[in-house]
Amino acid sequence: MKKTIMNTKYIWLLTILLGFSACNTPEDILKDFNIDPQTGAELPELVMGSADFSNYVALGGSFTAGFTDNALFIASQENSFPNILSKEFAKVGGGDFTQPLMSDNFGGLALSGNRLPGFDPRLVFGGAGPVPLESVIGQVTVTTDLTSNPTGPFKNLGVPGAKSFHLLGNGYGNIANFPAAANPYAIRLTGTTPDASVLELAMAQSPTFFTLSEIGGNDVLGFALSGGDGSNVITPSAGSVGVGFDATFTYLVSALTSTGAKGVVTNVPYITDLPHFTTVPYNPIPLDAATAGFLNSASAYGAYNAGIVQAFAYLVSVSAISQDDADAEIVKRTINFEASSNNAVVIMDESLTDLTGINPALASMRQATADDLFVLTASSFIGTEAIPGNPQTVNGVAVPLADKWVLIPSEQQTIKEATDAYNNTIAAVANSNENVALVDLKGILAELASTGITFNNYTLNASLVTGGAVGLDGVHLTARGYAYMANKFLEAIDAEFGSNFVASGNVAKAGDYPTNYSPLLQ
Repeated sequence: MKKTIMNTKYIWLLTILLGFSACNTPEDILKDFNIDPQTGAELPELVMGSADFSNYVALGGSFTAGFTDNALFIASQENSFPNILSKEFAKVGGGDFTQPLMSDNFGGLALSGNRLPGFDPRLVFGGAGPVPLESVIGQVTVTTDLTSNPTGPFKNLGVPGAKSFHLLGNGYGNIANFPAAANPYAIRLTGTTPDASVLELAMAQSPTFFTLSEIGGNDVLGFALSGGDGSNVITPSAGSVGVGFDATFTYLVSALTSTGAKGVVTNVPYITDLPHFTTVPYNPIPLDAATAGFLNSASAYGAYNAGIVQAFAYLVSVSAISQDDADAEIVKRTINFEASSNNAVVIMDESLTDLTGINPALASMRQATADDLFVLTASSFIGTEAIPGNPQTVNGVAVPLADKWVLIPSEQQTIKEATDAYNNTIAAVANSNENVALVDLKGILAELASTGITFNNYTLNASLVTGGAVGLDGVHLTARGYAYMANKFLEAIDAEFGSNFVASGNVAKAGDYPTNYSPLLQ
């Protein structure tokens, strides 16, 4: 009897499918009837579990805001992972999810009609790689002005660039404190309470559910983006609330769950797996025999190499260094070029022994190796001629790259150690609180960077432009990447709070979200 009933159901469904207008896809219709379009299997009804999604608030950094392609714009915000989540939450009582939408799809920010330096329109694909939008479509007018902000309260409280302690900072969103101590994206959130912290903005809305995502990411990312040159320090683990990561993160979660709200937190990925740090090769310099010979001569690096040998001979003679250590550093610091298309660039390395007291001409520099990572922005000038037409003035060859363009192994280790310490705290906080689920962003990025990830009928990896998961700035996700991230949140929510978003098919579909935005999008 059951088989007959089921057959009748499918005949009825087929009749409905044939009768629907063209604006309804068969996949959408089947989903409405709890049927998996891929397998034809009947799916269970959606249940919400123990969580209350009626008042969802999202706190975090760039990923939470929907930042991509080096900008924030309307389409990217609409495809932010919290907004994607809110669509699924709406099916089980979730309320409206308000966002501080930008004024256009160009991206960029202005103040009193003048563009803010460093907050430019988005990047687009230029055929060979990422290029500024205006290089493709010409100059645009940035219409998102900090003197005219949207009115809150907002459910999406993601602030691009915010570090952990910034979420507790009173005045972080006050335009009177800009640029020294305020974030322009936070300014767009605060409305009539300019000194309210991001956490206070969240708590004022009495959330029943929250996401606290990528906290700790910006605490190490600023250091990495600056090549570890000391201009942007890593937040220490130890320290009081608002100073150290451990106490600050613990306080954030405690406050958000203090009224019974449930939520999801994430750990911190190894950001050096991102294409911003893995795309630029260490050895991109082509040289012919004549140029290589000149660079190796006594008129160029030959004299430097000889000076290094002499300096270490002196240090050995006064017992300041062992002969073995001197020999090892001489090998590391010797600069040599070949007639090849793959010469390594010359970089400054502050971890080397300072020899300038012996000879002021002996700067702490060496040729790069595969263990060094270069920031993506260095690609714009590595290998170019400082004096056009003169191949002996190539940046990265005759002109060594400054510290800010490269992460040497010791700086990478500093980032890893900080990340590991943050993640230990995050795991401990999540494991000790039954109202908190944990999403493993670290594992997701590691998988993207190694084997890749299958998302519906697509394969995502961490390659720039072609990988589909990471946007054109090499740091932030594409819309499809954010959709995958949203699904991992739903997976964690199901496991921790007893819902069944995944099993019931109420998840984001890869094909509904793009991997890039057209330059014509306005």
